[in-house]
Amino acid sequence: MSINATLIAQIIVFGILVWVTMKYIWPPLAQAMDERAQRIADGLSAAERAQAELKDADARVADEIRKARVQATEIVDKAHAQANQIVDKARTDALLEAARVKATAQADIEGMVGKAREALRGQVAALAVQGAAKIVQREIDPAAHQALLDQLVTEI
Repeated sequence: MSINATLIAQIIVFGILVWVTMKYIWPPLAQAMDERAQRIADGLSAAERAQAELKDADARVADEIRKARVQATEIVDKAHAQANQIVDKARTDALLEAARVKATAQADIEGMVGKAREALRGQVAALAVQGAAKIVQREIDPAAHQALLDQLVTEI
């Protein structure tokens, strides 16, 4: 066999191999590569969507946290205001009650002082009458008169 016949036979066999490869082997390989490329593209787009959704979720969470902080601050401020109102009302009530108790005590004291004065007046009058009676009985002796006045002063 000559080199030309061998070369032609090899070219024919190579052509058949290329044709069989293109007809039966290449389409499933191309389809597998296309499917893989599509899956990779889908995965990348899903990752991009997930990343965008994550950013949106982070923004929503930050907004909710901000709103919660504002609401918590408002609640605390309202609680402080209410506590101050309660303290002020209690202080006012206590001052009113103290004034009422003081007025009642002052009235009681004035009443007791008046009763004590009346009792003392009665006793002073009785002692004056007794002293006058004793002075009248002992009018003759000035020393006895002075002793009797000293005794009345100590009794009063």
